[in-house]
Amino acid sequence: MAIEITETAARKIRTLMAKQGIDEGGLRVGVKGGGCSGLSYTFAWEREARFGDAVFEGPDGAKLFIDKKSLIYLNGTVLDYDTSLISKGFVFNNPNAKSTCGCGSSFGA
Repeated sequence: MAIEITETAARKIRTLMAKQGIDEGGLRVGVKGGGCSGLSYTFAWEREARFGDAVFEGPDGAKLFIDKKSLIYLNGTVLDYDTSLISKGFVFNNPNAKSTCGCGSSFGA
């Protein structure tokens, strides 16, 4: 099981962590029920992984912490960051998503 972090997403993770005053740690990414497509992505800043988390490291030492239940839905995903003026934000290129909403923050599996 694997999650890929692009260089653009890794840079944004490190920048946002610095703004939060977090030197070590990473971005917790998860999946919960809800959203317009059935499941939605969740984000939180963490200083360290929790017991049982999968930890994925990308360029520049950027880390993602993912719980086992969420990993089922995120396996094979590429996390990117869109820098366009219209829709800045993290983008999930998730091969497990059967459908997605227009905003990209929820999906159906």
